[in-house]
Amino acid sequence: MRIGRLGNVGAERPIIFVGSDGYVEMADVIDEVSADFLSSMDVPLLEHAVDAKDAAGEVKSLNDERIGSPITQPHRIVCIGLNYADHAAESGMPIPEEPIVFNKAPNTLVGPNDDVIIPKASSKTDWEVELGIVVGQRCSYLESPVEAWDHIAGFVLVNDVSEREFQLERGGQWVKGKSCATFNPCGPWLATADELPDVQDLAMWLNVNGERMQSGSTATMIFSASHIVWYLSQFMVLEPGDLINTGTPPGVGMGKSPQRYLKPGDVMTLGMDHLGTQRQKLMPHT
Repeated sequence: MRIGRLGNVGAERPIIFVGSDGYVEMADVIDEVSADFLSSMDVPLLEHAVDAKDAAGEVKSLNDERIGSPITQPHRIVCIGLNYADHAAESGMPIPEEPIVFNKAPNTLVGPNDDVIIPKASSKTDWEVELGIVVGQRCSYLESPVEAWDHIAGFVLVNDVSEREFQLERGGQWVKGKSCATFNPCGPWLATADELPDVQDLAMWLNVNGERMQSGSTATMIFSASHIVWYLSQFMVLEPGDLINTGTPPGVGMGKSPQRYLKPGDVMTLGMDHLGTQRQKLMPHT
């Protein structure tokens, strides 16, 4: 099941993607892709509704309508840093023995093809293609990573946009470099686990202006998706709808020689197996 939201900002409506470029309207079945919906999501029931709409000829073409984030504003966005050994190396940092955890402001969340705004006084805005985990059930002190699977609603493609000076040179608080407006494009869809053959074997990539910057796979994550959910539950209560960004492979601008950062007019395109693609244009703050 690939659940999405379509429409102008603030007026998005729930849909389910069908085939390569189609969808069916789901507002008669889903009020909103909210915490309440995710915690009680009935995939077989949704599949039955989609099949009925498909049989009735209700599949529509996406055309040029805006795709919103597939989830509404989460209670929190939790990020895992340096979760790929080769990315830790390019950052000049040791491979972590435990997940590095930091927060990102929930209001950074935007649609997969929305513009990304370069912050005021920024000279080091950077890109990070990542796997995102969407929490489906309240998590607290899970017994094991295996138990974590029962608490995951699905997975999304995210771009964990970062301002490196704010993150690393302004007092060491990573949240400052992660929480600027528009810094978390998400989607195009939320894929339930049955859509993914193996969440730990998904290829991912990111281009800037058509030039390949990142190529990687979730197969090289240090800490797996289920381990991360279990681990976080030992320190905080995860709520339905919370988003977890799980780290990025090598190829970020900070790790290049010379370093390379985003500027107004640049275009980022990125994608991941089974989780779709994104496109964002960089715009100046006005």
